[in-house]
Amino acid sequence: MLTVEGAVKKQIAQSLMTVFDGGDTTVIDRHVRPDYIQHNPLAPDGPEALKAFGAAWRQQYPDAKYDIKRVISEGDLVLLHSNVVPAPGTRGIAAFDIFRFQDGKIAEHWDILQEVPATTANGNDMFSTLSRPQADAPEQRWFTAYNKKLVTAFVDQFLVRKDLSAIDTYIGAEYRQHNPNIPDGVAGVKAGLGAYIEQFPQLSVEPKRIIAEGDLVAVHSHYVETPGERGRAVLDLFRVRDGKIVEHWDAVQDVPETSANDNTMF
Repeated sequence: MLTVEGAVKKQIAQSLMTVFDGGDTTVIDRHVRPDYIQHNPLAPDGPEALKAFGAAWRQQYPDAKYDIKRVISEGDLVLLHSNVVPAPGTRGIAAFDIFRFQDGKIAEHWDILQEVPATTANGNDMFSTLSRPQADAPEQRWFTAYNKKLVTAFVDQFLVRKDLSAIDTYIGAEYRQHNPNIPDGVAGVKAGLGAYIEQFPQLSVEPKRIIAEGDLVAVHSHYVETPGERGRAVLDLFRVRDGKIVEHWDAVQDVPETSANDNTMF
């Protein structure tokens, strides 16, 4: 079940987004550690750098809005899934932010950002909940450990070991897809991801951290399609119901050649 401490961490993580869509930098003074570690490649370490990054963002995008869709928390980690809209009327960005807490304050941050395309291969947007009962918040928290174990096994068998039989084992018949490049349903996974794995037979997927709360399980990974490449930072968010994966959201970002910090994206 969600503890009071977990609920407070969720509130703090969400409040930090006001730096970008409201200009309130006092939340940084209250909730960010002085030794704050940054993994966004555009920003240096430390709370003062975070303030400067937020100020530059607001100057460029004064009407930006963070529309937070989902929040999950496990242990010292909180994940936000958001539609960041820099300018009114634009489709914006699919964003996943991960915060690590230490002694009640934010100590570390990772994110993955992907532009929302005009069309998708499945007809679904990148944010809505389509699987029953269409709840955005985590449910059935008593199944957290079971669902985390299930998704971990699926990712290992399917993505790490590239065993396509994992699709029939772990994915439910009502599966809904929000990756804009993959068709809906089980058949879409087999066609879309099957072709992807066939195209990149040397694909390496290294899960870095897994965060689970109830029926939602997030996997932050480093994908390298061809050995020697920098690869991509990927966040896969799965919804599990009745022992099967029934819905998937994600965001994918290329790892850049250079970074404002020395921490990598992982």
